[in-house]
Parts: sequence; C-alpha cells; structure tokens
Amino acid sequence: MPGEKLMKNTVLLTVTALILRLAGMLWQVWLVRRIGAAGVGLYQLVMSVGFLFATAAVSGIRFTVTRLLSEELGYGRPGSVGTVVRRAELYALFFGTVSMGALYLASDRLALGWIGDGRAAVSLRLLALGLPSEGIGGLLSGYFTAVGRVWKTAAEQLARQVLRLALTALALGRFGAEDAAGACAAVVGAGAGADVLGTLALLAVYCLDRRRYAEEGPAGKRLTERMLRLAFPLAASAFARSALGTFRQMLVPRGLRASGYSARAALAGYGVISGMAMPLITFPSCLPGALAELLVPALTRAQAAGKTKALRRTAERLLRYTLFLSAALAAGFYAAADVLGGLVYHSRESAVFIRILAPMVPLIYTDIITDGCLKGLGEMVRSMTYNAAEALLGLALVWTLLPRWALGGYVATLYICEIFNFTLSLHRLKEVTGCRILFRQPEKQTDQVKRR
Repeated sequence: MPGEKLMKNTVLLTVTALILRLAGMLWQVWLVRRIGAAGVGLYQLVMSVGFLFATAAVSGIRFTVTRLLSEELGYGRPGSVGTVVRRAELYALFFGTVSMGALYLASDRLALGWIGDGRAAVSLRLLALGLPSEGIGGLLSGYFTAVGRVWKTAAEQLARQVLRLALTALALGRFGAEDAAGACAAVVGAGAGADVLGTLALLAVYCLDRRRYAEEGPAGKRLTERMLRLAFPLAASAFARSALGTFRQMLVPRGLRASGYSARAALAGYGVISGMAMPLITFPSCLPGALAELLVPALTRAQAAGKTKALRRTAERLLRYTLFLSAALAAGFYAAADVLGGLVYHSRESAVFIRILAPMVPLIYTDIITDGCLKGLGEMVRSMTYNAAEALLGLALVWTLLPRWALGGYVATLYICEIFNFTLSLHRLKEVTGCRILFRQPEKQTDQVKRR
C-alpha cells in the first residue's frame, strides 16, 4: 500500500473511529444513567461470554483473509481474489453456525454457572442468533482492508452504530434500572439485530466491489492449505485468550463478593472500572487502532518485496510517536480525572479510577501498534500466543488478589497483565526488525527481516 494511500486510509479510519467512539461513549453514559452501574456490570459479563463465542465464530478468518489476499495481490495474482473469499466464506459459515448452536443450547447453564444469574440466559440466546454474521463480517472486513478500500467498511460501521443506538433506545423503553436482566436483554438484542443487518449490508457492498476482480485467474499454490495454516493457529490462540479472559471477567464479581462486597455492590464496582473508567481512557485509541489495522497489508507487501530497512524505520517511527503522544494523553487524563468523571458520568468513584488507570495509557496504545506490526510481519500466531499467556496470568491474579484486595487487586491485575504483554510483544518485534523505540539503531547493524 503506497504511503499516500496508507495515510489517507489511516485518517479515514481514525475519523470514523472517533465518531464511533464518541457515539459509543455517549451511549455508554446514557446507558449508565438508564440502567445503573449494576446493570452495566451485568451487561459487561454477558458480553464477556458472548465475546468468547464470537471469537470461535470468527476463528481467525479476518486476519487470515487480510494476510492471504495481501500476499496474492503482492505477487501479482488479482484473479485469485474470488477464490480466496469463497473458501473463507465456507470456513466462516461453518464456525459461525457451530458457535451459534453451542451458545444457544448452553445458555441456561452458562447464565447460572458463569454469570450467576439465570435470567441472563435470554441475553445469551439473543447473542447466539447473531454469531453467523460475525464470521462473515470479519472476512469481509479483512477483504476491504487488504484491497485498500476501507472507506466502505467505515461507512457500514457508522450506519451500524446509528442503527444500534436507535434500536437500543426503542428496546429499553420497557425496562427500568430495577430490572437489570430485562434491560440487559434489550440492549443485547438491539446490538445483535444491528450486527446482522450491518453484515448483510456489507455483503451487498462486497458483491458490487467484487466486479473489480471479475476475471478469474491463477491462484497461489496450496491456497486452502495456506488459509488453514494461518487460520487454525490464530483461532486456537484467540479462543484460548478469549476463554481465559472470559473466565477472568466472571471471577471478578465473585472475587469482590469474597472480599466482603454484596452481590449488587460487586457488579457496580466491576461496572465502574470496566464499563466507565476503561472506555474513557481508551477513547482516543482509535488512531493507533486504525494504524494497526492498516499496517497488516502494508507491512506484508513490504516484507514480500524485501524492504528491510523501510520496515525497521516504519516500526521505530510509529512506536516512538505513539509512546510520546500517549504519554501526553496519560498526563491529561490524570490531571482532568475529577472533571471528566463528573462531567461524563456524574460519578466521583469513576474519577478515582480514571486517575488510577491513566498511567496505563502509554502501555495500551503502544501495545496496539506493536501488535499491528507483528501481524503485518507474519507473527500473528506469536502475538496471539502472548495474548493468551497474558489472559492466563490475569486469571491467576484475579483468583488470588481480588478476595484479599478487592478493587485494588483488580487494578493491579490490569497493570501487571498489560506490562507483561507489552514487554513480550516489543521484544519479539525487536528480534524480527531490529527496531528501537528511544534509540535509533545504526544502519550497519540492521538485521534482515525474516520472510514468512
């Protein structure tokens, strides 16, 4: 992807993400006031379970399609686009359907055994109905990223968010803050409906865009084997991380109850951190997030062309700028925590946790760029392995720290896990590219980037 096009797409995705984040933040604020901190806590737990099954539905197909199409286009085989997408569709439909059936059938047990509230089964069944669209939507997003027309995905995301907000407002009209389970089901059902309709719209856009590659041509050798060799390790590592992360989220309210909190107070405390403070400090992460997504096809093509020095310089520049800008953001969040907590949430408790979590911002934002570089260089499996190891560490920390230190233990868990993941990812990126964040490596010491 040429530098000018990369910059345009980055700006486009950043603006889109800012609009989506702003809409999402306003929605989150409205949701807190509408269903209360306990309702938001229950919603976060339901979505944690849903995320586990959504990960199984996608099973690594998004990054697989991006990487595979980028390779095919980089080697001058545009006629293989249709073949790649068709095989990816079969893969996505299979895993999406299996995931839907598993979640639907297990919803009662999951609600009682994991969430601790049998009424959440309705929300889980509603989530299940939207899972087949998750896989299809993921591969289509991977397609548009690989071919450099991300504006189509961006437009669909904006339309989907507007639809989600409208459907949520309509669905919540029947429930109040005292009925947390009913309100949660309304929010989940509205979101699932918006996701299905959005995926159908994106599929229609793809059918029109596909005409650019109307002529079928020769594809690379062992295409299906290459797809599965990419997708299966990604799916396994992503599912492992998601499962461990879900178990960790389930243990948080239980750990808080073990420390002396009531059931409602435990949900409220969890909701303040995960549903209020964290979304606020990660709000500006749309810029590194957009860059990370676009780095995958850009670095893949540069790697295929053997542009070793350019890869190293790009990684260094992105890491350095992200670190400095995120450090400034962290200082701003820390200084303005009281103002933000009062203005956004009308909550003094949220302001306390915004200030406590603000120093984590440089780690979170720089880690996003590091992961994007690793995925673009064919290190997706290694990156996902680090993520799974982080989730396992987080599970152990939640189990041991929360019953003793309550919310302080949860905050410590977040910090330790983020430092652990970032350290591993940065070390691997330095091994692959020879990049440095603060000190530039002399040109004569540049290592050759391994071709994948």
